Amino acid sequence: MITIIDYGLGNIRAFVNVYERLNIKTKVAHKAEDIKGATKIILPGVGAFDYAMSQLNASGMRDELEKQVLENKIPVVGICVGMQMLAKSSDEGNLQGLGWIDGKVKIFDTSLIPYKTRMPHMGWNSIIPVNGRQLLSGFTDQSRFYFLHSYYFDCVNEENIISTTEYGITYASAVNRDNIYGIQFHPEKSHSNGVQLLKNFALLD
Repeated sequence: MITIIDYGLGNIRAFVNVYERLNIKTKVAHKAEDIKGATKIILPGVGAFDYAMSQLNASGMRDELEKQVLENKIPVVGICVGMQMLAKSSDEGNLQGLGWIDGKVKIFDTSLIPYKTRMPHMGWNSIIPVNGRQLLSGFTDQSRFYFLHSYYFDCVNEENIISTTEYGITYASAVNRDNIYGIQFHPEKSHSNGVQLLKNFALLD
């Protein structure tokens, strides 16, 4: 059962629609009790880091989410701001992140971006898979996904980086530690590549 955390942010219905087309069962979690029994968890997110953390903390689901992820080792993927929440902190705010993967969220240095429109990083861009993780099985450095963000995950440990993307700098567009994954791009907006990635997540060992 793919359980999607609904704490007031993210296009929940878009994920449900993808999995319905794949004939994979989903459940939307609105309270802590809903997370129990999950076999996979999606943590979506849009908007500002502090607001997202505040919403999750206020939802009453954080303790159960952490129990399932950190104790029961249920696979989880954070998407967009959901990925950034996996870090310890962010330049965008003052609250602490979940701290599940060692890193800090930083703002892009616009002086390094060679485009007229610099921020946010919006639209289609390529990922370069590294470290051969199952989540990105079937993708190459020609695979393109939809991005919309002004901050990036500065990952401390290179072995946690599973894809990179170029936007002024080379940054981690996907990360992984044990059962915890984060992707900066939006699979729910990335057409066939996004569908394949969400299918890969559902099929993770």
